[in-house]
Amino acid sequence: MRSDVITKGASAAPNRSLLYALGYTKEELERPLIGVVCSYNEIVPGHMNLDKISEAVKAGIRAAGGTPVEFPAIAVCDGIAMGHVGMKYSLVTRDLIADSTEAMAMAHQFDGLVMIPNCDKNVPGLLMAAARVNVPTIFVSGGPMLAGTMNDGRRTCLSHMFEAVGSYYAGKLDEEGLEEYENNACPTCGSCSGMYTANSMNCLTEAIGMALRGNGTIPAVYSARLRLAKHAGMQIMELVKKDIRPRDIMTEAAFHNAETIDMALGCSTNTMLHLPAIAHECGIELSFDMANEISAKTPNLCHLAPAGDTYMEDLERAGGVYAVMTELVKAGLLDTSLMTCTGKTVAENLAGVVNRNPEIIRPIDNPYSKTGGIAVLKGNLAPDGCVVKQSAVAPEMMVHQGPARVFDCEDDAIQAIYAGKIVAGDVVVIRYEGPKGGPGMREMLNPTSAIAGMGLDKDVALITDGRFSGATRGASIGHVSPEAASGGPIGLVQEGDQIAIDIPNRSIQLLVSDEELAQRKAKWVCPEPRIKTGYLARYARLVSSADRGAVLE
Repeated sequence: MRSDVITKGASAAPNRSLLYALGYTKEELERPLIGVVCSYNEIVPGHMNLDKISEAVKAGIRAAGGTPVEFPAIAVCDGIAMGHVGMKYSLVTRDLIADSTEAMAMAHQFDGLVMIPNCDKNVPGLLMAAARVNVPTIFVSGGPMLAGTMNDGRRTCLSHMFEAVGSYYAGKLDEEGLEEYENNACPTCGSCSGMYTANSMNCLTEAIGMALRGNGTIPAVYSARLRLAKHAGMQIMELVKKDIRPRDIMTEAAFHNAETIDMALGCSTNTMLHLPAIAHECGIELSFDMANEISAKTPNLCHLAPAGDTYMEDLERAGGVYAVMTELVKAGLLDTSLMTCTGKTVAENLAGVVNRNPEIIRPIDNPYSKTGGIAVLKGNLAPDGCVVKQSAVAPEMMVHQGPARVFDCEDDAIQAIYAGKIVAGDVVVIRYEGPKGGPGMREMLNPTSAIAGMGLDKDVALITDGRFSGATRGASIGHVSPEAASGGPIGLVQEGDQIAIDIPNRSIQLLVSDEELAQRKAKWVCPEPRIKTGYLARYARLVSSADRGAVLE
């Protein structure tokens, strides 16, 4: 076993003495040592239950003949970090999580790993670590939050809460109404209840083959989640026995499957950052162009919040991710020969699975749209591409042209929106918020929610080299590459310039002549970095562009 270097032979006697200091017995050290990476903390609602998940995982490991050894991983709550400097520290934790987990796993030579994440950067960070360490690994998340219920019986969620703030500033909602949302939007523990980034990534972890069925959809408060955790603990022992490793599962074909399922589910645009970053750790390069190729042939089958008024608990009752995959298999869109963490192929996993609710998961011959939930646009404003969740864009905004309203940071933009300075037809441009320029590539849920809450989501577009929460809806176009801080054309846009957006034709154009742009470029000077010390300064020096997944070079 891999752990023999710290448990077997005379040379490992000092190592064993320290393990005995932890209370482990000779008998426990003769079994496979399984690292249990638990992201429990008391600040993230999606992580407050992970101590219970960890205990269930450890019970499963012991039942199957292993010795569990728990250690922590950090996690940031994007909702709490939103709208202030804290959001600069969200995306960057993905790499901290990957690095620290790699360090712990390699230093202590575990025979296998069980990863217990739940929220946005925690899931991809641990998948990146799994690919690097490449010992048998399985994932089990903490599960999604249940939807909230308003006093009149309407269901609600976090995206409604953020939009309610915009309605309040627009005078459409009073303080009592705002407080009602505040008290009902997030009723339980778990990752927020729509197809936001956390749930998108937990579903895709299941889709790519690194988690058991139900990982992405069984609600956090259901006892089935604890049973899933116990089964994950048992299954890691099978993976260790058969020596099935992450890179045996996370192949190029598996990433293409994941992108296909992403398009069908209508996942967060953040998956276009995370899937390439995880693939990169596997030695695989995923391009923006591949996303469009897959989207072109993949129907969008689900409209979960914020695209629609259904939630993760509804997707679970309809059959979950596997039911979506079954619909895709009917059209020959998935490679079903691939190995998964069950020790079986995709085809074997899907045997007998049915779509239990064609209203929640549209049949393959009756989709919401014939193309996927995400589109990559290119043009002179974004030569290397930008991303939009087209399944959450109103039909009237799929093609739009309007004057640029230019802001060099999110804070200035949100003030202008709340002050009523943005009007129908405008194209809000927020720049110097990319991976390098931010630094940290903040999410723009506050301005997009303000626009929606004020009733302008069918009249105003927003373009940024930053990114969006999975809770964002409307013509919100992010990840503009190259970013402004790297000399990208978004840094050359001036107030009043006309911008033309054509989502069906995957085009985004700044309607300014090449000669004029060349003159502006000659005069452009990169602003001084906003942050010059600490982790963010180091991150800014090392991070790549968004179209490459914002990986560290």
